[in-house]
Amino acid sequence: MSTSLPRAALADGTSIDVVGYGVYKVPPEDTAGLCSMALSAGYRLLDTASLYGNEAGVGTAARAFLDTGDRRDLFITSKVWNDDHGFDATLRAFDATMGLLGLDQLDLYLIHWPCPSRDLYVETWRALERLRSEGRVRSIGVSNFQRVHLERLLAETGVVPVLNQIELHPYLQQRDLRSFHALHGIATQAWSPLGRGHVLEDPVIGRIADELGRTPAQVILRWHLQHGILTIPKASSRERISSNLDIFGFALDDAHVAALDALDRDQRFGSHPDRVG
Repeated sequence: MSTSLPRAALADGTSIDVVGYGVYKVPPEDTAGLCSMALSAGYRLLDTASLYGNEAGVGTAARAFLDTGDRRDLFITSKVWNDDHGFDATLRAFDATMGLLGLDQLDLYLIHWPCPSRDLYVETWRALERLRSEGRVRSIGVSNFQRVHLERLLAETGVVPVLNQIELHPYLQQRDLRSFHALHGIATQAWSPLGRGHVLEDPVIGRIADELGRTPAQVILRWHLQHGILTIPKASSRERISSNLDIFGFALDDAHVAALDALDRDQRFGSHPDRVG
């Protein structure tokens, strides 16, 4: 069984689906079923984290898929949590994650937050480098890193993250950070691409959705796609899981894109990276 979803090339030579299924705040008891539903709908990228407490459910769905599917078609992301920063602690956290997933190799491992007040993210990054060199993880990246954190990683280690997963939606477009990513070959992946649902109610997006005969969520996800931004929308019903993937059969015109671009208001619905630690 092979995926038909388009993939984006990462700087280390691997590739990643442009749309994945995120499981933030998915209850552990529901995770395996919803991930299996997502895989049946055509998703091949599953994004979890130690914090979420549902890595075991993701692993259950992944292993069930692998009974008939190809491991090369499946892409699993997880993240090391703030309490596990530091070289040895990160290696132990990775072992725990892999035990829960029940897989031999992880596709992408991220530092969940930089936690600048702890000042351990460079040391943590070196642990990720070790895991990659040992072949236990294929690609390494970060999440919620701002430019100053990325600059320090590059200066002190010379190893560029393949991806930075950040809050990004029409109300928080992070253009300066995206420009920095582009300059250094770092892929941008949006968590909360629908603004935790708040952006779905925007009248501009509603008008465009009506014009195109699409849902507001599809319009927003298509906007990400046309800007080259990877996304991992969460959904908890079969209808929305499938609908969020149905964004390849239409396009926004220049006027639509400009209208969505104009919605930027630097509004976060999640935490600011400088205040997480």
